[in-house]
Amino acid sequence: MPEAYIAAALRSAGGRRGGRLAGWHPVDLAAQLLAALAARAGIDPASVDDVILGCVSQVGEQAGNIARNAVLAAGWPESVPGTTIDRQCGSSQQALHFAAQAVMSGTMDLVVAGGVESMSRVPMGLPITLPAAQGHGHYLSPRLQARYAVAEFSQFTGAEMLAQRHGLVRGQLDAYALRSHQRAAAATAAGAFADEILPLPVRLADGGSAALHTQDEGIRTGGTPESLAALQPLRTGGTVTAGNASQVCDGAAVLLVASGRALATHALTPLARVRHLEVLGQDPVLMLEAPLPATQRALQRAGLRLDDIDLYEVNEAFACVPLAWQHALDADPQRLNVHGGAIALGHPLGASGARLATTLVHALRQRGARLGLMAMCEGGGMANVTILERA
Repeated sequence: MPEAYIAAALRSAGGRRGGRLAGWHPVDLAAQLLAALAARAGIDPASVDDVILGCVSQVGEQAGNIARNAVLAAGWPESVPGTTIDRQCGSSQQALHFAAQAVMSGTMDLVVAGGVESMSRVPMGLPITLPAAQGHGHYLSPRLQARYAVAEFSQFTGAEMLAQRHGLVRGQLDAYALRSHQRAAAATAAGAFADEILPLPVRLADGGSAALHTQDEGIRTGGTPESLAALQPLRTGGTVTAGNASQVCDGAAVLLVASGRALATHALTPLARVRHLEVLGQDPVLMLEAPLPATQRALQRAGLRLDDIDLYEVNEAFACVPLAWQHALDADPQRLNVHGGAIALGHPLGASGARLATTLVHALRQRGARLGLMAMCEGGGMANVTILERA
């Protein structure tokens, strides 16, 4: 079976809601990343077999197949197709899986995988709330409601359930959140993100541009245990706060997935090889625990132990997710989210999986490490797990 390699990977720096990326139409944001990816890899865009982008809120500016629209906005040949997928927060990680599977099947040689989400311009939940407000119904069908007896599948309910299930208390969640900011700040100061971030001009309301956006906007350097403890929980009596949950974020990330034949044809130097792909479903009410069994199954199928993995990226949708993963699998905290995570860097829903992959492949190379594993909790009680090997 052909191998799938990641030949290039880059991302935008995260932008806070209403912040330095809010002036970018999400189609143009994704297009800017596509154009830069082709330039960095030195490929003719016409040689790309497909573009697969994740996007969760596919409404308004993100409607109408944003992947295809981004291809056209990038000025790429009209012959290059594009498709947009939604596996909730794992959308762009699934895009990477689909791209790798296409290459491993031998049917494609060069595929772009990635994702985009502008949570400033297309607020989270809009595809649900907008139709409901117009009398066009709700995603929970009568049969689905009868099976699960809930009014909605809520990530916030799931986060509280996960924390309780794994015995995690507020102080642990806050301490983890503080560590995320500290690690992200240290990585930024050390230039660890320099090779993966594409500088972008800040677009102003009058159509002009300001200074370049080069650093993740959500990183806070002045946090303390006391300041985090002072935040009110999102639900009365709960443990989850705005401080120990991921930040609403604008962003995009893209990766070039290539076959061995494409590496030779286009003189590409691979960053990593795709070692294993996994996806698994679990309880949609608990929702956020699926990365645990998905990781266990991925390791078993890959013939690996967790100790064989040098770096772990587990998305910080809420602090309880990586903490539960760490405790349940007895993982080394020094290998987990070494450059911080979504609590500090932001969680641009449909782009987060590609952001994790981009950060992971660059971190493996910087540290001379061999194997990396990334895991993502997802709406509907699913998880994607990817194992990458530095090339």
